Amino acid sequence: MAEYKRARSDEQKEERMSQIKKAADELFKSMPYTEITLSTIAEKLDWSRTNLYKYVTTKEEIYLEITQDRMSEYLNSLLMVFPEGCKFTPETVAEIWTAQVVSHEDYFRYVSFLLTIIERNVTVERLTVFKKTYYDLAFVLQQRLSYALNITEDQADTLFLSIMNYGASYFTNCQANPLIAQALKKLKIKPKKLNLAQDVKDFILMNIDWMQRKRK
Repeated sequence: MAEYKRARSDEQKEERMSQIKKAADELFKSMPYTEITLSTIAEKLDWSRTNLYKYVTTKEEIYLEITQDRMSEYLNSLLMVFPEGCKFTPETVAEIWTAQVVSHEDYFRYVSFLLTIIERNVTVERLTVFKKTYYDLAFVLQQRLSYALNITEDQADTLFLSIMNYGASYFTNCQANPLIAQALKKLKIKPKKLNLAQDVKDFILMNIDWMQRKRK
């Protein structure tokens, strides 16, 4: 095991957390989430589990921070492509937003665990920081989408959450599971052919159309 030096300054602690998140992220991309433990993360870092405990107490604390990073990147990207005062057609909004969904696949993969596991296994303090980051950005996005699409801010919030949940389910689609493919083959059922860009765009347009009709 490599020599471990405990962080003393805030900068060193931040560097350690970056190392922890990098290791956890690499594991997330290479093995099932349920098989990842603090022990496997510590092993990936070439640390002892005791040393890892000096920074986190659950793996969910690590993945909450990773999700927060990915979420901030996604929301800030949306704020860049939907600037204040913009007026786009639903078609343009759908095209722009679809591109953002496609380019932030990692965020949506994390969301699928965020809602069911991660948020249930962290401290209130850590969750409060996460939620503040979300709402600080989401409220601004709601206002811009409300103006751009002539829908209410509540509708804009629903639109964002609908796309978030759709993306999370799309990127974790069970059809990627080879066992599912074998089962469907035995049943002589042809699985639906997925087209990410088109499917996401159609979903966004469908929601915008419904919201604009409802407001009239």
